[in-house]
Amino acid sequence: MIRSMTAFARCDRNTEWGTLSWEVRSVNHRYLEPSLRMPEEIRPIESKLREHLAKRLGRGKVECNLRFQAGGEGKAGLDINVELAQQVVDASREIDHLLYNSAAINAMDILRWPGILDSGRADWEALRGQALDLFNEALDELVATREREGARLREMILERLEGMGRHVTEVRAQIPVIIVAQREKILERLSELDVKLDEGRLEQEAALLVSKMDVDEEMDRLATHIDEVRRNLDADKPVGRRLDFLMQEMNREANTLGSKSISIDTTRASVDLKVLIEQMREQIQNIE
Repeated sequence: MIRSMTAFARCDRNTEWGTLSWEVRSVNHRYLEPSLRMPEEIRPIESKLREHLAKRLGRGKVECNLRFQAGGEGKAGLDINVELAQQVVDASREIDHLLYNSAAINAMDILRWPGILDSGRADWEALRGQALDLFNEALDELVATREREGARLREMILERLEGMGRHVTEVRAQIPVIIVAQREKILERLSELDVKLDEGRLEQEAALLVSKMDVDEEMDRLATHIDEVRRNLDADKPVGRRLDFLMQEMNREANTLGSKSISIDTTRASVDLKVLIEQMREQIQNIE
């Protein structure tokens, strides 16, 4: 099952000490690039968070934000870490002596310093465990969203593949007819010149013409690429890069068809194929 790399998930949980809230959003990226923001008291579990994230996602730029709103039944007011506050004040005074025009520090500046306020005597060890559990719930929701979007992308790509298959079939049917028409056109023009024709040379030129117009190999490879894309759409692993490579190969075959074309029908088929390939390529950039 393919997955989109674009998704968003939010999970909240009320705890004894307040409310935890995870917001996780992902966008397309060549590799897996996580970014985690959280209260410093939760930071000790960051390595576990990254480990869980890497197990669930293969690619994408993923932003993970955790907020903690103090409250709950266990809250008994705001505790001030007086010792740390004094250290901050002392450090500020020392810095003041080094500056020409020092700005006065006020009480709110000190209160904003990490660790000065301890809201509601939170049990941070317990909150870390709950934050990790909630993170996994958010990942479940994110993965489910990516899979739903991936299913829509899969249907869109399959529709384009069907269109490409029809063009391949039509080109294969048209080429013999086009060759016969082109040969007759050449004979007609030569007859207008009222010159004696060398039948052997004429056959050589006809064979050369057929060789230049032969796109059977290109159509065979294009059909093989179409089958390979279908197979990858059902793979249970990240396939975005492989699909992108297949789009490049398909586009090469479509370009060759256009360069060998001597008919408006095959030229039009080449353009239509490239349009379908480009439509798929744009969406495949977002597949994990």
